[in-house]
Amino acid sequence: MDKTPYLADAHPPREIARMVERLGVIKAQTDTITLVVLAMLAGAFISLGALFFTVVITKAGLGFGVNRLIGGLCFSLGLVLVVVAGAELFTGNNLLAMAWASRLIGTRDVMRNWLLVYIGNVIGCLGTVLFVVWARTASLGDGAVGETVIQIASAKADQTLGEAFARGVLCNALVCLAVWLAMGGRSVADKILAIIFPITAFVAIGFEHSIANWFFLPFALALDWQGVVAIGGVAKNLAAVSAGNIVGGTLLVAGVYWVAYLRHAHKREHESL
Repeated sequence: MDKTPYLADAHPPREIARMVERLGVIKAQTDTITLVVLAMLAGAFISLGALFFTVVITKAGLGFGVNRLIGGLCFSLGLVLVVVAGAELFTGNNLLAMAWASRLIGTRDVMRNWLLVYIGNVIGCLGTVLFVVWARTASLGDGAVGETVIQIASAKADQTLGEAFARGVLCNALVCLAVWLAMGGRSVADKILAIIFPITAFVAIGFEHSIANWFFLPFALALDWQGVVAIGGVAKNLAAVSAGNIVGGTLLVAGVYWVAYLRHAHKREHESL
């Protein structure tokens, strides 16, 4: 009997692990200019998803859970653009830890990628903030969108370090799982469908994404003439959430799947040579 998989079938988890590992090597070897340009795009893409979320939940009267559900669906635009259009996102690139654990790339390679991509993401977010402020998007809904932005940012800035860190961990577990599932898809439709549920979940539940926060928080500061959003709280949130994102992506997804599927793979390959 022919055991060749149908082209419509998703890649199995063990194969996805290999794909993520190989992609990690490619990302680690990408030249600096390409990496930064694609990272800037990712920052802009995530910012657009965050803005879409903000506009949709403003003055929404469907109830807390339903409002968050619809907002999360809209926020998914950001990662759909990153994965399908092509861009480099810091949180998704935490999956490079799989190639590192397999000793295919070094610690310096990982740190270089993360640093350049994080900086590029921030530039993309801040650039989007400038354009959104210039476009007076906050004035939509008779100024209600701007009020929503400040409310969102104020809530983020008021979180404790532990709360922001924990929400960052859980957020990037779901983001990296979204990337993982998208890697398993064979068509654009597969990839979009794979992304929507994990991303909608993290947004609806209220977990914290460091790159999205580089849009939400600076945007709010640009609008906040009354000092509602504490600058110290902004810095605390960005630091704690970034650290939490790294833990969630590297340990809860990359680390777990490396242990499950790859920890003996390279050893067996060497023994067979």
